Amino acid sequence: MESNQTTPKKRNLAPFIVAPVLLIAGFFGIRAILHSMNYESTDNAQIETTATPIVSRLAGFIDSISVQDYGKVSQGQVLVSIDDREYKLAVLQAETDLANAKADLANAQAQLNNSMANKQVALANEDVQRTRLQKATDDLKRDEGLFKDGAVTQRQLDDSRNTFESAQKQLTANQRQVAFAVSQVATSDAQIRKAQATVQTRAAALDLAKLRLSYCNIAAPVNGQIGKRNLELGQYVQPGQPLMTVVNNDKFWVVANFKETQLEKMKVGQEVTVKLDGYPDVEIKGKVASFSLATGAKFSLLPPDNSTGNFVKVTQRVPVKIELDEEARYKDILRAGLSVEVEVNVK
Repeated sequence: MESNQTTPKKRNLAPFIVAPVLLIAGFFGIRAILHSMNYESTDNAQIETTATPIVSRLAGFIDSISVQDYGKVSQGQVLVSIDDREYKLAVLQAETDLANAKADLANAQAQLNNSMANKQVALANEDVQRTRLQKATDDLKRDEGLFKDGAVTQRQLDDSRNTFESAQKQLTANQRQVAFAVSQVATSDAQIRKAQATVQTRAAALDLAKLRLSYCNIAAPVNGQIGKRNLELGQYVQPGQPLMTVVNNDKFWVVANFKETQLEKMKVGQEVTVKLDGYPDVEIKGKVASFSLATGAKFSLLPPDNSTGNFVKVTQRVPVKIELDEEARYKDILRAGLSVEVEVNVK
């Protein structure tokens, strides 16, 4: 017996599923296209800061260390002290040498004063003897006239002539004394200049000794945190030897490597959004600060050389520096080398 009931037709649900999917896909597709027109992004970026190497300027044994691995430090804080006994003795020796040089200078100045006094005495004697010579000359002329008249004897004339000749010789001797005194003054003046130069040299040596003594205390140049220290108490260090590195925690920025095809619309001052891989819920605002004048490949150890003819075109990346807004607010989570994603508003 055949049934009179008919089986209801199944409704086709495909249009009701595909249509919303297409609408959603179209919405997000259009949104992605519009976003790509207004933004340039890259995940080839990381946090940067300054890392200052701490090196020794002196040779010596480590006397004390005030920090541990990865410890925080403040600018001016003494991190390492080198045994300073040798350098203190050098300062004492330099102070003694300077005192001796100053004493030599005082002696040279006293000698100059004596030479100047001797010169004045010699000049005065020369003036006196010149006067005596003039009198002897006048007496001789007068006695020669009187002798012709028979008013004086030959002996008197000879005495006048002897007095005149003696006065001439004495004047010559006085003139030599004056010349010697002048040379003594010049010599004393030269000794003073030499002593002054010695004092300056000894003073410079003392300053250098004090400067080297100050190098025994090695201080942190900036606020930050050290990495792993490379020394222990009693260790002997050489000048220029790296001891540790201080990572600055006051200033952070981002270096993002954008493809060369992304740079057309990018300019200094454009707004940037930075997302940290380690803190996905944190967004930091910033702005484009500067562009590198060379691609990253140019800074590599072996830059590419395309002059051989084996040229393969590779899209280059250009480092872009991005300054962070309110970096002090996020300094507790910022670490040099952290990977970030960067998005630049180029509209």
